Amino acid sequence: MEERTSGRKGGRKPAQREPTAAQLAWLRRGLDQPGGKLPLFDEAGQRVSSGLVRTCVRAGWAEPWFNNPLKPSWEVCRLTEVGRAMLANVTVVKVDFGAARRRRRAASDTASSGDAGPVRLPHRGGSG
Repeated sequence: MEERTSGRKGGRKPAQREPTAAQLAWLRRGLDQPGGKLPLFDEAGQRVSSGLVRTCVRAGWAEPWFNNPLKPSWEVCRLTEVGRAMLANVTVVKVDFGAARRRRRAASDTASSGDAGPVRLPHRGGSG
C-alpha cells in the first residue's frame, strides 16, 4: 500500500515550529477548561476553522478527545501537555491596532455632534 503525501517533493509539509496568533488564542482557551477542553467556537461565536484544529493536532498541541454526538464532523479536542508547555513558554504582547482608529472616530464624532451645519457669518461691507 502506497503512503499518501502532500504532492510536494520530499513528502509531507514540515511541522510548524511556532503557533500563529489564532492558534495561540484557541489553545489558551483550553487552559481554564476542565480537562483542557478546547472550544468549538471562537469569541465571536464563529466555528473554529477545521484547518486550525488539524494544524494544532499535527503539531502535538491538541489531541482529539471525543466525537460530538450532535455534530459528528465537529471534532472535540483538548490541550495536550506539549501544548500546555508551549503556552507556558510563549511571551505575548497584545497590541490593539484598532484603538487609534476608534479614538480618531470618537474625536470626530464629538466634534461633529453639536454641529448643525455650516456656520453663517454676517455679511460685511457692500451697500447697506
